Amino acid sequence: MTASGIDLYQFTRAELSDLIAGWGFSRVHAARLWNYLYWEQAESIEAMADLPAKVKGKLLAETRLGVLPVSLATDSSDGYTRKFLLALPDGLQIETVRMHFTGRTTACISSQAGCAMGCVFCATGQRGFSRHLTAGEVVSQVVHVARLLKRAGEPRLRNLVVMGMGEPLHNYEATLRAMEIVSDGAGIALGAERITISTVGVVPGILRLAEENQPYSLAVSLHAATQSERAALVPAARAWPLDQLMEACRTYSTRTGRRIFYEWTLIEGKNDGVEHAHAVGALLRGLPAQVNLIPLNPTEGYSGVPGRTSAAKVFQQVLAEHYQLPSTVRQRRGIDIAAGCGQLAGAARDAAAGSVVGAD
Repeated sequence: MTASGIDLYQFTRAELSDLIAGWGFSRVHAARLWNYLYWEQAESIEAMADLPAKVKGKLLAETRLGVLPVSLATDSSDGYTRKFLLALPDGLQIETVRMHFTGRTTACISSQAGCAMGCVFCATGQRGFSRHLTAGEVVSQVVHVARLLKRAGEPRLRNLVVMGMGEPLHNYEATLRAMEIVSDGAGIALGAERITISTVGVVPGILRLAEENQPYSLAVSLHAATQSERAALVPAARAWPLDQLMEACRTYSTRTGRRIFYEWTLIEGKNDGVEHAHAVGALLRGLPAQVNLIPLNPTEGYSGVPGRTSAAKVFQQVLAEHYQLPSTVRQRRGIDIAAGCGQLAGAARDAAAGSVVGAD
């Protein structure tokens, strides 16, 4: 709750219907309001022309539409990536990325302002933690990208990855509420199978996803196959050691029947060798898994160098031939505007190689 009321993006469809009915209005108006929010992607309550004046007046008095203003939008020279710096009501800022791939558009959204996990190669972790986002602030990012695609006459948003700023499972309640809202078939209607939640390895959150049988895909940032090596890259591994993490992953796959995507940032000379490929293969042996290899993206706070393409190919070959593990090498997008994996920091920075296009 704020001085200007509850954010409408906070409500599930059932809750919105109950709110309208609780005010003494027909639930028909709730259905129309939902359409304004997620089909028409209105930018203000005032713009909802077909709502009765009494309903609109009550909404204006009791609620707000949490559209996040764009402080800066930056286009990558790759022609496929646009990054948005979005302003939160309290003055903090977060980043959201829209990426085009062949036949699909993906939004990468944030779940926190900053991050408490402290991964050494991640710009968000280097910045530190400010606060959790509300469910409405998470939903607003998705609506923002969907609205821009609709305005441009482009195909609708197809994929969503919660891999931006923050640790989603550290903000479990808000993240999962937001995913319920954006996957609602009467709204933005993103299929659960097209939503991926990424975690650095928050064991209680993974176990809760398993217990609740949440339908979304899960990605686990692994980066190393021994406890000591992982703790050096991912400080959260000290709280949730590798053996506990892997046990939680086994539980998750057993209970849900779904594979996990294991993220592996390739850092030259640290974790991109043949011996590292064998180590991760042995660690994941027998699990329903896919390994996503991500060449390190540069950040100011980390001096590591991305693994070479040749090393990635050998890594993949080892995983396939010795462990029958599928793997992919992630396509790099938006590196020149700091829009790649691990580069988001929520601040207006010099995008030397990209084009700054203003608040749009």
